[in-house]
Amino acid sequence: MRQRTDRVGGVGAGSAGAGSAGAGSVGSADAGERTTRGRSSTVGGGAIGALKHRNFVLFWCGQIVSLIGTWMQTVAQGYLVYHLTSSATLLGLVTTLGTLPVLFLTLFGGVLADRAPKRRVLVATQSSAALLALILGVLVATGAVQVWHVLALATALGVVNAIDVPTRQSFVVELVGRDDLFNAIALNSSVFNLARIVGPAVAGLLIVRTGLAAPFLINAASYVAVIAGLLAMRIPPFVAAKNPEPALQRLAAGLTYARTDLTVSTVLLVLGSVGILAFNYPALMPAFAAEELHQGAGGLSLLYSALGVGAIAGALTLAFAGDRLPRARLFWIGAVLFCLMQILFSLTRTLPLAMAALVVMGLCMILFLADANTLVQSFVPDALRGRVMGVYTLVFLGSTPFGAFAAGLVAGRLRSVPVSLAGGSVLALGAIAAIWLCRPAAHALDGTNPRPLDDVIALTAPEASVAR
Repeated sequence: MRQRTDRVGGVGAGSAGAGSAGAGSVGSADAGERTTRGRSSTVGGGAIGALKHRNFVLFWCGQIVSLIGTWMQTVAQGYLVYHLTSSATLLGLVTTLGTLPVLFLTLFGGVLADRAPKRRVLVATQSSAALLALILGVLVATGAVQVWHVLALATALGVVNAIDVPTRQSFVVELVGRDDLFNAIALNSSVFNLARIVGPAVAGLLIVRTGLAAPFLINAASYVAVIAGLLAMRIPPFVAAKNPEPALQRLAAGLTYARTDLTVSTVLLVLGSVGILAFNYPALMPAFAAEELHQGAGGLSLLYSALGVGAIAGALTLAFAGDRLPRARLFWIGAVLFCLMQILFSLTRTLPLAMAALVVMGLCMILFLADANTLVQSFVPDALRGRVMGVYTLVFLGSTPFGAFAAGLVAGRLRSVPVSLAGGSVLALGAIAAIWLCRPAAHALDGTNPRPLDDVIALTAPEASVAR
């Protein structure tokens, strides 16, 4: 389950709490932070800067194995639901139920990420996800699986992800530090999208040769790689706050920062708009492959792989040249081009043309998403990182349940998946234009704020003590 990470390494897990010096030290630490706002997160890192950190390498290698399993299950689950129901609406419902828990729980997952040892949390979430994949695999293997099983297990996995994702997002910077953060995010994206290529291809082959159970069972086993990597990391003692504020007060501090910071709030507005209106292709891809391209599991896996080829090209571009690219322009242009390419994809009627459109669409998607993640993490204070990344997760993953379900309904009612895909992208382009016109001060996305944030940060700086 993935999308994710933060900085475990010797850079110091204690940075999130600004240590044991209490409120005053956090205030001074934040003052130092803001002297570097707008600075490239890849300064001096080079193309493989993040790979100099042992803990990140352990995490990264585990992800290579585990994410392939995740993508195998993604393809197999969509194919399973469509095979059982032939319903685009139910495809959208599965995606909705899988992400709906994010709306209710991810903000508290961000609070937990700031208060608990992140490694311990991630081991628990990864173990839970492995168990859910195993259950689904056994149900499919025994022939007992029904649609309600898939819906229930997707919902349970959504609960796990609501805690896992903000913890992972805020964990990456602990693995590599701020200077190598952009490089780490780009490398994570390259692995994620390498898995997007390999996983669907392997899943399609397994479905044809051995049946639907194998992808789920292999995914369950793949979690062992991530868990082993987490347990092998050398992590400084966790710094826990003394007499921490109530969870709701800490949550409110994260929300206030996300709303007040001009750069962060602008990124979140664009991310949410695109997420709810245009990021619905995963839910509708099986139906598009079957109804428009007349393809089965093999063709569906090729579509996912084509998207992955473009995405990994974008991720490698960012990893090798990210510190020399105009960050704000990449964000805005990537968002617009992603929507335009999805419109073009919806118009294709042959597999080769659809794959070509998806390659470019995948590249633009990564330019947009990796930049959004880096912009937010580059400017957020360490003391608020978990909570702000909880808001980030809520805005992006939490927006997709509504978008996916609505897209499925539109496709079902109009009996046209292309209209649903293209219509959502057109609306997303309108939303991006409105944000651009209404927020001219945020075009540069350079971390400039309309007012001081010391009062917000002070809320998150209780006295701290060391706990293991």
